[in-house]
Amino acid sequence: MSIRVVQRILGLLLMIFSVTMLPALVVSIVFVDGEHGAFASAFLITAVSGLILWFPVRRTKDELRLRDGFLVVAGFWIVLGLFGAAPLLLAEHLDMKPIDAVFESMSGLTTTGATVLTGLDQLPKSILYYRQQLQWLGGMGIIVLAVAVLPMLGVGGMQLYRAETPGPVKDTKLTPRITETAKALWYIYLGITVVCVLAYIAAGMTVFDAIGHGFSTVAIGGFSTHDASIGYFDSELIEMIAVVFMFIAGINFSLHFLGWRTATVANYLRDPEFRAFVTVLGSLTLLVTLYLYFAGYYPTLHEAFTKGIFQAVSIGTTTGFTTANYSAWPGSLPVALILASFIGGCAGSTGGGMKVIRWLLIYKQGVREVRQLVHPSAAIPVKIGSKAVPERVIGAVWGFFAVYIVLFGFMMLLLLGTGLDQVTAFSAVAAALNNLGPGLGEVSSNFASLGVMAKSVSIAAMLLGRLEIFTLFVLFTPTFWQR
Repeated sequence: MSIRVVQRILGLLLMIFSVTMLPALVVSIVFVDGEHGAFASAFLITAVSGLILWFPVRRTKDELRLRDGFLVVAGFWIVLGLFGAAPLLLAEHLDMKPIDAVFESMSGLTTTGATVLTGLDQLPKSILYYRQQLQWLGGMGIIVLAVAVLPMLGVGGMQLYRAETPGPVKDTKLTPRITETAKALWYIYLGITVVCVLAYIAAGMTVFDAIGHGFSTVAIGGFSTHDASIGYFDSELIEMIAVVFMFIAGINFSLHFLGWRTATVANYLRDPEFRAFVTVLGSLTLLVTLYLYFAGYYPTLHEAFTKGIFQAVSIGTTTGFTTANYSAWPGSLPVALILASFIGGCAGSTGGGMKVIRWLLIYKQGVREVRQLVHPSAAIPVKIGSKAVPERVIGAVWGFFAVYIVLFGFMMLLLLGTGLDQVTAFSAVAAALNNLGPGLGEVSSNFASLGVMAKSVSIAAMLLGRLEIFTLFVLFTPTFWQR
């Protein structure tokens, strides 16, 4: 392991990250909101810290090895999450505690969307813009991480997906080099964002709100510039635009790349994970719509459908936007929506959760076990598409599932130990670990009421969920640090 290589990369990343604070500085100057000093100071602190890390090892030419890669990935999110809190800590209008600033920053970068802030409508424009931009940058980082980086380390949903399934994303990389892959993904991510922003402007949003919500929609983040989230605009057209782009962002970006390159939708239709994704969201939308209508919660089927599809797609993709207080919906709907977030988006998307491909494999494994009971001597493979999935992949998926559930239970017990009720503790862990955002109970609107311990556990859950658990877990094993 070469610590010098890791140090050099993290130093460079910090210097690059410092530049992303300058747009918020410009916004502060334009709107004269008094926070330009906070962003200027945060820029200098971050840039100088990056320079201090990078300069002593700037001539290091060692190649990045496997174990170095794990440290870089974990360090990337942790270090940037900590330094991303600097403008929030220094802001005159916020008066945030360190744990709250780190929580907000980490929630933004991991595109979780949980917040400890209230009164968003009265906050300085630069702070609002900065939060939205954090999510957008985090979303881009997630795409590159999931599609280009984690597969190189041998972990992550895309590793299983590309290595073991037929079809359009069979190749190890979209393009021959990781830099070219990242560039291709960047263009697609940027293009979808621009179209989303323009659609919001055409639907009646101000330019500021459209940019902010375009950032968080494509990143599947859920931060908003208003306390009422998308519901603030009271526009069915804006809600449906959000539904379309949340759905698009929840799809594997490799499919977007291939769809753009081949100018056809055939790759989507042939993809087993995409079909499963559509089935899950379609079924959830139908369930929510009919439940709301027949329970008499909304007077017309049309209103039940528009509210139902928005929340089903928003929670199902782990975006976390709201147009209604879904935690007050009748019967089992709130819990059903939270449970849907465990599925989340597709591998290689900006969505959170366990990813559709893993659930698809678990489902097929379950079907096989039932068939095996009837035909105990038969060799029945688990197939995705027309290709059998190796047993080691099935084992890896079950291992991930087991660790996910054990972690969930452990963190829920920690939150219960802080005095939270069961509903709040359950949904807070689900919202953080699935990178969802809003929960139920005390965290249905924000996490401000949680104590330091509960917020710390939530921050850890956000990181674990975003890094697919094992990427972070491997750092705590003695084997990792042995020579």
